[in-house]
Amino acid sequence: MKQIYVACVVRRGPQTSPCTTPVYAPAVLSSFIRNGRIYKCLFTGSVSSLLTLPLDMLSTENLLADCLQGCFVVTCSLCAFISLVWLREQIVHGGPPLWLEHHHQPQPNAAGQQPNEAAGAGQGAADDPPAAPPAPAAPPAHNEAEPEPPDGLPEQGEEPELDNEEEGAAAEDADANNGAQDDMNWNALEWDRAAEELTWERMLGLDGSLVFLEHVFWVVSLNTLFILVFAFCPYHIGHFSVVGLGFEEYVQASHFEGLITTIVGYILLAMTLILCHGFAALVRFQRSRRLLGVCYIVVKVSLLVVVEIGVFPLICGWWLDICSLEMFDASLKDRELSFKSAPGTTMFLHWLVGMVYVFYFASFILLLREVLRPGVLWFLRNLNDPDFNPVQEMIHLPIYRHIRRFILSVVVFGSIVLLMLWLPIRIIKVFLPAFLPYNVLLYSDAPVSELSLELLLLQVVLPALLEQGHTRQWLKGLVRTWTVSAGYLLDLHSYLLGEQEDNEANQPVNNNNNNNPAPGHHNNNPAPGHHNNNPAHVVGEGLHAAHQAILQQGGPIGFQPYQRPLRFPFRIVLLIGFMCVTLLVASLVCLTLPVFAGRWLMSFWTGSSKIHELYTAACGLYVCWLSIRGATVLLAWMPQGRTIIMIKVQEWTLMILKTLVVALLVAGVIPLLLGLLFELVIVAPLRVPLDQTPLFYPWQDWALGVLHAKIIAAITLMGPQWWLKSVIEQVYANGIRNIDLHFIIRKLAAPVISVLLLSLCVPYIIAAGVVPTVGVTPEMQILIQRRIYPFLLMVVSIIGILSFQIRQFKRLYEHIKNDKYLVGQRLVNYERKARGASSVPPPNHIPE
Repeated sequence: MKQIYVACVVRRGPQTSPCTTPVYAPAVLSSFIRNGRIYKCLFTGSVSSLLTLPLDMLSTENLLADCLQGCFVVTCSLCAFISLVWLREQIVHGGPPLWLEHHHQPQPNAAGQQPNEAAGAGQGAADDPPAAPPAPAAPPAHNEAEPEPPDGLPEQGEEPELDNEEEGAAAEDADANNGAQDDMNWNALEWDRAAEELTWERMLGLDGSLVFLEHVFWVVSLNTLFILVFAFCPYHIGHFSVVGLGFEEYVQASHFEGLITTIVGYILLAMTLILCHGFAALVRFQRSRRLLGVCYIVVKVSLLVVVEIGVFPLICGWWLDICSLEMFDASLKDRELSFKSAPGTTMFLHWLVGMVYVFYFASFILLLREVLRPGVLWFLRNLNDPDFNPVQEMIHLPIYRHIRRFILSVVVFGSIVLLMLWLPIRIIKVFLPAFLPYNVLLYSDAPVSELSLELLLLQVVLPALLEQGHTRQWLKGLVRTWTVSAGYLLDLHSYLLGEQEDNEANQPVNNNNNNNPAPGHHNNNPAPGHHNNNPAHVVGEGLHAAHQAILQQGGPIGFQPYQRPLRFPFRIVLLIGFMCVTLLVASLVCLTLPVFAGRWLMSFWTGSSKIHELYTAACGLYVCWLSIRGATVLLAWMPQGRTIIMIKVQEWTLMILKTLVVALLVAGVIPLLLGLLFELVIVAPLRVPLDQTPLFYPWQDWALGVLHAKIIAAITLMGPQWWLKSVIEQVYANGIRNIDLHFIIRKLAAPVISVLLLSLCVPYIIAAGVVPTVGVTPEMQILIQRRIYPFLLMVVSIIGILSFQIRQFKRLYEHIKNDKYLVGQRLVNYERKARGASSVPPPNHIPE
C-alpha cells in the first residue's frame, strides 16, 4: 500500500494574517521626485526657485524626468555614504596618518634622551620601512655578489629616519596622554551606528507598520543635506573662484563646466581644511584639529581617486589617439569636431581606451615578475603583494609624493606609446606607403556600426585570445627566451635571472619578484603580516592600483644576489636600448602581420570592396593564433611517432568539425536571430518613423547579437538555477576536448533557436497574415507591423513581472503568517517500515 505523509501545522491563533499591504513603492517614487526637484532648485541659481520650492514639490509636471534625476541623486548619495563608511574602516584598520596623531613636540625623558631615540632603539629593524642595504664604499669585484640596488634609490636615504622619529614621537605621546588627557585622544571617527537593529523588512515597510514613512522623511532630509554639503557648497566655491580668477570662458568651452567647477571647489576646500587644521593645532583645539584632519583625508582621497581612475586613463586615451592619427588618416581638426558634436561620448571612449591600455600594461608587468629575478623591477610596486594597499598610501603619503608619482607615470606611459605606436607608424609609412591608413570609415556596401565593432573587438576577440592559457604561456616563453638571450649577450644573465637559473634550467620559474629573498640573503625588514610561505595572490585593485603603484616608495623588499660584471652601467644602457629595439620590432609585427593576413583572407569572399579593419585584424589574429597553436601541437607530438600523430590528427579533426558545427549554431545563428529580434523590438521603433522603411544589415545585427548573447549568458550564470543555466554550465564543464555535439544541439541550440524563431515569426504572421483578413486600413496594417514586436514584448514582460510579484507576495504572506502564528509542525500518518513487521510509532514532533 502506498504510504501518504500528512504534515499537520499548529498555529498560535486564528488562520488569518494582518494586512501587510506594502506602501513603499509610492513613498520611494515620491522621495525620488522630491530629491530631484530639490537638486534642480539648488542649482538653478535664482531666489524665486527657492521661494516656489514648496509648490514645486506638489506639482505634477515632469514627473518622469524628476524621478530619474532624483534616483540618480539618491544613488550618488548612497554610494558616497558607503564610500565614507569604507574609508572609515580603512583608516581604523591601517591607522590615521602620523600628522593627525602628532599634536605636540615630545619632551626629553629623565635620562635626557629624546623619545624618538628611545623608540627607535626599542623598535629596531622591524618597524623600519623597506630599504635596500647600504652600498659598499668601494666598487665590488666581478665575482662578488651584492644586493641590489645601489644608493641611488629614491626615498630611501632620508625618510626611514624621519619615519622612526615620527613613530617614536607618536609612541611617547600615547604614553603621555594616558589617564588624565583621554579627552585629547577623542576619536572623531567613532560614528554612531543607531540603525543596526533595523531589518530590511522594517526599513522597507514590509512588516505591516508605517515606520517606513519616517525612513522616507529621513532619506529626503539626509539627501538634501548631502546635496548641500557635497555638491552645492563645492560647486559654488569653485564657481566664485573661477569667476574671480577670470577663467569662466575657458571652463565653459570645455563642455564640462559643472564637473570642472566642482573639482576646483573641492581643491580649494581641501586647502582650506588643511589651513584650518594647522590653525587648530597651533591653538591646541584637539577635537577640532582631528575633525578637520579627517575631513581633509576624505577630500584628499576622493580627489586622488578621481585623478587616478578618471584623469590618468583619459590622458592615456587622448595620447594614444593623437599618436595614432596618421594610422587612420585623421587630423586634430577631426577630433575637435567630434568632441564638439558629442563631448560626453568622445571623452568616454578615450577614457575606455586609456583604461584598457593601463590594464594590459599592468598585466604585462605581472608577467615580467614571473620571469625576472626578484629585485630587477624594484622601481615598480608588486600588485601581487598582499600587503599592497593603494588606499592606505593615499591616506598616509603626502600630496607631493602623489603629484610626483602621477607625473612620472604620465612620462613612462607616454614614452611607451611613442615607442610602440607613433614610431612604428612612421616607419610603416616610409617602407609600406600603400599599407596605411586603416579603413575605419563606413561605406554603403559595408554598413557596419563602428562602435559595435569596437565593442566586439574589446569584449570578444581580445578576451578570447588572452584568456587562453596557451597564449599567456607563449608570451611568457618569448619573454624568457629574450631575457636569456640578452643576459648571455650582455653578460647580465645573473642580474636578470639570478644565480639559481643554472640549477633550475629544467624547472618552470614562478617568482613573485618581491617575495622571499634568495637563501643566504637576510631580509632586514619583512613586511608586517607577510608570511614567506604564502603564495602571492592578485589584489583586485584594478587600474587604479596599477597606476597608484607605478613607483615603490620605500625601495625593494626582497632580492637575490647576483654577479655584477665590469662596466655595469654601460651594460644596463645597452640592455635598455636592446629592449626598445625589441619593442619596436614587436609593435611593427603586430601592426602589420594580422592585418595583412586578414585582408588576404577577406579578399576571397568580399573581392575588392573595403572591409572595416577591425574585421580584418580580428580574422588575422585568429589565424595567427591557430597557426602557432597547430605548430606547437605538432612539435609536441613529433617524438611520439607517426602512428600516434595520425591518431591525434583524426581526433583533432573530428573535434574541429564538431566545434565548427557548434560555432555555426551558437556563435552564428543564435546571435544573428538575437540581433535581428533586438533590431525589431528596440532599434527600429525608436529610430525609424512610420513613413519610412527600416533597413536591416546582417553584419551589424550579428555583431550586436554576439554582445547580447554574451551578456545574457553572463546574467544567466549569475542568476537562479534553471534549465538554461544547467545546460550552459554543463557545456562549460565539458570544454572543447570533450565537446558533446548531440547534447549541445538537443539541449541548447534547438530550444534557444526555436524560441527566437517563434519570437520572430509569430508576430510577423499575425501582422502580415491575420490582420489583413480583418479588413483594416493600410496605415493601420503598417502601424501594427511596426509596433507588434515591442507590444508583445511589453505584454510578455508585464505577465512575467506580475507572476513574479504574485509568487513573491505569496511567499511574503506565508513567511509573515508563519512568523506570527506558527508554533510547530507535526508529521502524522507516518509508518516506519521494518523487515519483519510494520509498526506505527507515535507522531514525531518537529519544532520550528
